[in-house]
Amino acid sequence: MRRHVTAISLVLAACGGPSPPPPPADAATASWQVVLHDLPPTLLCVWGVSPTDVFAVGGPRGNGTTAAILHYDGNAWTNLATGRQNTYWWAHGTSDTDVWAVGEQGAITHWDGTRLTDATSGTTATLYGVWAAAPNDVWAVGGTPEGGTAKPNDILLHFDGTRWSPSPLPKTLGRTFFKVWGTSSSNLYVVGELGTIWHRVGTTWSLEADSPPLATGNLTTVNGCSASEVYAVGGRDVLEWKGTSWSRLDVNLQNDVNGVACASPGDVVIVGFGGLKQRLANGVWQDDFMSEPHIDLHGTWADPSGAYWAAGGDFITDPVMGASRRGVVAYYGTTAPAGVLNP
Repeated sequence: MRRHVTAISLVLAACGGPSPPPPPADAATASWQVVLHDLPPTLLCVWGVSPTDVFAVGGPRGNGTTAAILHYDGNAWTNLATGRQNTYWWAHGTSDTDVWAVGEQGAITHWDGTRLTDATSGTTATLYGVWAAAPNDVWAVGGTPEGGTAKPNDILLHFDGTRWSPSPLPKTLGRTFFKVWGTSSSNLYVVGELGTIWHRVGTTWSLEADSPPLATGNLTTVNGCSASEVYAVGGRDVLEWKGTSWSRLDVNLQNDVNGVACASPGDVVIVGFGGLKQRLANGVWQDDFMSEPHIDLHGTWADPSGAYWAAGGDFITDPVMGASRRGVVAYYGTTAPAGVLNP
């Protein structure tokens, strides 16, 4: 049980958009607002193409409901993953007709704007992260938390436009990788267990902040504004890459942080357990803990307008058959999107 619960608590993190947007024009009047609430599945990730073209993914973790790939079209939300059972952990893409979702049992699913198609990953381990540089250049990561070298770990997959295949790293660590993000495939980051940070420059991978590890625990997500401003988070760690080295940021965290997203240089949001929400603006961290929602938040994304989105719900406690996970979608901006979920 300890391994199961620990594994789940380590991988709840934030989705990253394809490029950094500008901050909201009326940031002074922006606030956190709940868009969807009390959903049967927990939502683990939110990502989109625009403020009116948004995807949120998650799933049941055994509570008898179906998986979730929710799509918002500017008017209402629809679950595209009708009838599917495995939980999806992450989503990313290059357009509204090129979206990838990954999750349990090595699940990889592609949305082409009309239908979902499953791809062969070659692994039964959970895939916790995916990031697309181009339609023919997509990366996915995963593993078996606390499994070491005895279980499928160190999983890094690459899609070349035709098939998914393993992408070898310089050495085997026996660690689960939780997220992947980059400015391009020649500047790519992978984060995971025990403070792991793999950095790909060109075609060469190197371990960073690893001897000794700068992080005090596991790093669950990575996201940035540019090649010289990248953030990696997990537990009580918030790390920043400034183009040459990693450093720890002094952030007062009430709970563990799960996700991070960057709206524009110096404008960052982190989310976490217990409704943790903090924003970096003008060099100062703003604590939004008192704002709704107060449930665990697992993923966040900055849309092209500079507004922040967050996805969450209860995913740690053992499920009761048929019980709701109280999944939520939240929004930080001036005008909340429609909170209508089609049946």
